[in-house]
Amino acid sequence: MKAAPFAYHRPASVTDAVALLGEYGDDAKILAGGQSLVPMLAMRLTHFDNLIDISRVHELTDIDRIGDEVRIGAATPHAFVGLDDEVAESVPLLTLATPHIGHFQIRTRGTLGGAIAHADPAAEYAAVALALDATIEATSARGVREIPAAEFFTGLWETALASDEILTAVRFPVWSGRCGFAVQEFARRHGDFAIAGAVVGLQLGDDDRVTRCGIGLLGLGSTPLRATAAEAEVLGGPVDAVTPEEIGRLALSDLTEIPADLQGTAEYRRRVGATMVARAFEQARTQATEGAVDA
Repeated sequence: MKAAPFAYHRPASVTDAVALLGEYGDDAKILAGGQSLVPMLAMRLTHFDNLIDISRVHELTDIDRIGDEVRIGAATPHAFVGLDDEVAESVPLLTLATPHIGHFQIRTRGTLGGAIAHADPAAEYAAVALALDATIEATSARGVREIPAAEFFTGLWETALASDEILTAVRFPVWSGRCGFAVQEFARRHGDFAIAGAVVGLQLGDDDRVTRCGIGLLGLGSTPLRATAAEAEVLGGPVDAVTPEEIGRLALSDLTEIPADLQGTAEYRRRVGATMVARAFEQARTQATEGAVDA
């Protein structure tokens, strides 16, 4: 099957892209890496009269450390994120998550902003954005609007972006001191969408008490999720006060609508998800206590 006919636009700047989006409105769709959109168009699961290709808007491919944040342009390919030294030093959870995204060819073309804007519930970067309290920058003719990651994902493949807004960058906070980070996910084959997974960040004080905790979940709901109950249980207490298995159970304790499909039942996903959280928490805890990640 082939995509239905559409008009193709390649703006040279964010200003031009925003103008095109404002002109065509709901009849337009932003195209970045195209690793999710193009197959959907080809199978005619969706259709837009106008595609606005931002892959060559160079101002959207910068990676910059600005104060206590790392700002990554929306059109930065996954492969660039995974290989960047600044990202590895300042936001190691992104570096750890990158190899889990599809295959090498997908990581070469797919983009960080595209993955987050697509809002797939099994998306690794989306879970990282939630766990680290990232900020999404959305640009329109009205200017730049900042959206906390916690408010960005509103439903299955739905976000808080307005119809005339483009996701232009994501800002990730830099965690410093005694930190540990880990990503664990389970899929039928490497490169497949995760049946269930977790990303974990831990920050410890000198007394081994947890000063910051972020746990993102993927594949366990209609959107990427954050395990707030598990985070609250460990925050402020000794890092070894709660077992990883208990953290895994707590992380999924308030999930009532875990999806079921050919990959597995809801109960199966719950068990797998709890195990992924437990493994990631134990790995992050070991890293934080035995070797600091300094930014």
